[in-house]
Amino acid sequence: MERLLKLLEENARLSVEELAAMLSISPEEVAAQMDDYAKKGVIRGYRAMVDWEKVSTDKVQAVIELRVRPKKSHGFDEIAMAISQFDEVQSVLLMSGGYDLQLVIAGHSFQEIALFVAKRLSPMDDVLSTATHFVLRTYKKDGVMYAEEEPDEREWATL
Repeated sequence: MERLLKLLEENARLSVEELAAMLSISPEEVAAQMDDYAKKGVIRGYRAMVDWEKVSTDKVQAVIELRVRPKKSHGFDEIAMAISQFDEVQSVLLMSGGYDLQLVIAGHSFQEIALFVAKRLSPMDDVLSTATHFVLRTYKKDGVMYAEEEPDEREWATL
């Protein structure tokens, strides 16, 4: 049933009947499998991928690198779960390499994100350092192209 998950990942709007036809099984089997995946936490939700640049300009995203002090008994889990509770935080990922946690943060302005880092993240006892990188443009996200190909104006300069 891994194929079912792939199909849902590509287009969550497919109906149970459409999925059943694509998988050559009954709609009841598809519905039962989807219910089972939801109960087990395999399917975490269904969402639309919105290109916010086309809707509004008051949406700012940042990627924040965090170095933290892990707890002896819980490792990185305790601080990661605490940070996950903030509404501004869209993603929290444990990383290997030069920093421990990667956060994706959303806000209405650069200043709002800067204040979030200064007033809510940095003062946390286990946060050792932060590095904030603002997203200027999204070209591809979760396998979906966002940027449409624009003509290269440099070609005209050489004519």
